[in-house]
Amino acid sequence: MKKSLVGMLHLPALPGSPGSTQSLRDIEIRLVAEAQLLRDVGFHAAFLENFGDVPFFKERVEPATIASMSRLAYAVRSAVPELPLGVNVLRNDARAALAVAAAAEANFIRVNVHVGATATDQGVIEGRAAETLRARAVLGADVAIWADVHVKHGRSLAHTSIADEAEDAVRRGLADGLVVSGRGTGEATSLDDLRAVAALELGVPIYVGSGVTIDSVETLLDVADGVIVGTSIKTEGKTTNPIDKKRAERFVGKASLRML
Repeated sequence: MKKSLVGMLHLPALPGSPGSTQSLRDIEIRLVAEAQLLRDVGFHAAFLENFGDVPFFKERVEPATIASMSRLAYAVRSAVPELPLGVNVLRNDARAALAVAAAAEANFIRVNVHVGATATDQGVIEGRAAETLRARAVLGADVAIWADVHVKHGRSLAHTSIADEAEDAVRRGLADGLVVSGRGTGEATSLDDLRAVAALELGVPIYVGSGVTIDSVETLLDVADGVIVGTSIKTEGKTTNPIDKKRAERFVGKASLRML
């Protein structure tokens, strides 16, 4: 299986969020430029996420968020159609993510809690795999579902081991891919966790979801099928900053040593 590099497109606070200071037009201009940068330096896909919308709703987001993300996702797809695009609607609105992806003809979504239950700073979030899969069927959308296991910023209440959650996510939740992360945004992913999930041989790709750096990417790609990277390719290594072209180029150059 070909290894994949997925770059994060972290959105600032969108209209209606407490921290909102930018117009959708200004956000769109920066977003499209960053998507083009990811394509130009050699990333294989991008992930759009409403990272700036803190504090997050536990599950259902406001209609304004769905409308804003649909416009922005469509702008990226129109400007860079050759770059596959994913959508994550924080904290855990999988149906909204599906709607955005379907409207913008995006390729995949990320679901932070797909099966089981997880204690988070938004409260206890329950997986809604049954609803998500049926919503996808109703939409008729060709959109893959990437499910987190032992998701960051949370503690699983239903699965004692990450392997148990991974198995349930695929065999019972019918996830198309799995994401293994560290404890928080930008925090390193445990190689032991990654190996435990890979050892199950569930037949779906496994992605590293946080803390990937130029120093760790080769080791992680020895086990994972791909990495999702944001913080380490941003200016000064700060998640909320724009993507730094030189950092992104160096990252791709290092990762390419495991993709030959």
